Amino acid sequence: MGTTAKQEMARFWEKNTKSNRPLSPHVTIYKWSLPMAMSITHRGTGVALSLGVSLFGLAALLLPEQFPHYLAMVKSLSLGPALIYSAKFALAFPFSYHTWNGVRHLV
Repeated sequence: MGTTAKQEMARFWEKNTKSNRPLSPHVTIYKWSLPMAMSITHRGTGVALSLGVSLFGLAALLLPEQFPHYLAMVKSLSLGPALIYSAKFALAFPFSYHTWNGVRHLV
């Protein structure tokens, strides 16, 4: 009869303890590099774009008014230019970074 996963793990850790072998290195020993950071940022912007498009589509389906109504509501808030430009950057950065990083990867 076969062994269970719990028994196999117990055997594995017992053998490693007896042999005094070091554990495998963990992420903390790796030095951060530019390609690593770019890869993580690419994945993060991809997730952000997926969530943003999904939420925008869901809002378009569920909200009772048309888009011009909500645009007029945002314009009536009279937000300052710093906040408006920050919001535009927050919307444009993930799209442009993800696109150009994907092009870089393809080239």
